[in-house]
Amino acid sequence: MTLTRGQQGSATAELAVALPALVLVIAVVAGAGAVARATVRCQDAAWTAARLLARDEPQAVARAAAARAAPPGAEIRPTATGDQVTVVVTAGVALGPGRVPVQCRATAPVEGAGDGS
Repeated sequence: MTLTRGQQGSATAELAVALPALVLVIAVVAGAGAVARATVRCQDAAWTAARLLARDEPQAVARAAAARAAPPGAEIRPTATGDQVTVVVTAGVALGPGRVPVQCRATAPVEGAGDGS
């Protein structure tokens, strides 16, 4: 293939234009993966704590188990209302200069509540 005088360097110019777009796409995919991973960990932590609290485990045990499952620095807030236990786990995912908040909630019925035992 013979290049004419006007085509010399066109591949370099095209690469210079396409490379930043490719880097941006890779960064967006990596960021979305980090948020998805944190969401799964938060949901797992919330369900773990809710199940333990529904079985009448001590709150310290439930919090410790949730902290092991949650992303680092996550906030764990359990609440009990009547015959249900709800746990909300909130974490921040570092993306670039800021943080993206992730929050998950799990509710479990208290075992033995309302069954006459």
